[in-house]
Amino acid sequence: MSVSGVGGIFFRSRDPEARAAWYREHLGIEAGSDSVWQQEAGMTVFAPFAADSDYFAADQPFMLNLRVSGLDELAARLEAAGISVERRPEWETEYGRFVRIHDPEGLPLELWELPE
Repeated sequence: MSVSGVGGIFFRSRDPEARAAWYREHLGIEAGSDSVWQQEAGMTVFAPFAADSDYFAADQPFMLNLRVSGLDELAARLEAAGISVERRPEWETEYGRFVRIHDPEGLPLELWELPE
C-alpha cells in the first residue's frame, strides 16, 4: 500500500469564512470545511525545506504552491483586485513560470504555470 495523493489541506485561520471566501473569489477554489475542490490531475511536489531556508518567509511554516493556467491573466486580475503579485526573473525556469501572492492572513501562495 502507498499514498495515492493529497486528500486535503487543513490550516488554522482567524476568520475561516472570510478566508474561504477570498480563495473562492480570487482563485476559484471551493474552500471550507463542507467544500470539496475537484482539481485537475497533475504533478504535486512534496518537499520539506531546511528550517533556515529563505525560499519563503521564515515566520510561515509552509507555502502553498498552486498549479494554474493563464498565469498572466490571473496575475492581472489579482492586481486589479488590489492583491500584490511578486515576480522575479529567476522564477521563469525550465519547470515553468511562478509568481507569489499572500492570502489575507499572510500565507505565501506560489502560483505555478507549467511550461507549454
